[in-house]
Amino acid sequence: MTILAMIRHGDTDWNRQGLIQGHSDIPLGEEGERDVRSWRLPPDLEEFDWIASPLKRALETARLLAKREPRIEERLTEMSWGEWEGRTLAALREELGDLMRAWEARGLDFRGPEGESPRDVQDRVRPLLAELAQAGKPTVAVCHRGVIRSVYAMATGWDMVEKAPVKLRDAAVHYFILTSDGTPAVDRLNVKLGADLEPR
Repeated sequence: MTILAMIRHGDTDWNRQGLIQGHSDIPLGEEGERDVRSWRLPPDLEEFDWIASPLKRALETARLLAKREPRIEERLTEMSWGEWEGRTLAALREELGDLMRAWEARGLDFRGPEGESPRDVQDRVRPLLAELAQAGKPTVAVCHRGVIRSVYAMATGWDMVEKAPVKLRDAAVHYFILTSDGTPAVDRLNVKLGADLEPR
């Protein structure tokens, strides 16, 4: 079995404004970069291989944490929100009303116009998980909330219709165990990137 440790990138200015990013390539904001520089890794991660989404916010976070160049992995790119990128969920819910509620109730099959669904993300990440399992090297993946939630859903059977069984925190490491075919199972969640390094 292979360990996969997943970390969400630090905040961007769009995150602070509540704007949907998706494939939009927004870099870390000043506050986000400062936050990432304050994070402390659990000692076990120092010997892991490092991979990262190609989007600036994830790649910059990985470089700051690993203190070396991670391997870029296109399949870790955030879920595309299509035409909704650059908008807020609150504005979309107000504008679309019942239609938006019906779309969100689709869970794994929720998709914005010209965007991806969480199930689409699972489909593109699944071969990567199988490759990591075959390689057998413990790996850190620095990526995005949508990607991590999609892997968590695979590991738990969560359909994304109701709230997650466990809320996945930011500034934390989420550990998964990959079986020989890449199927993920939860190991530990919400291990803080801080001095005490205890689950929260």
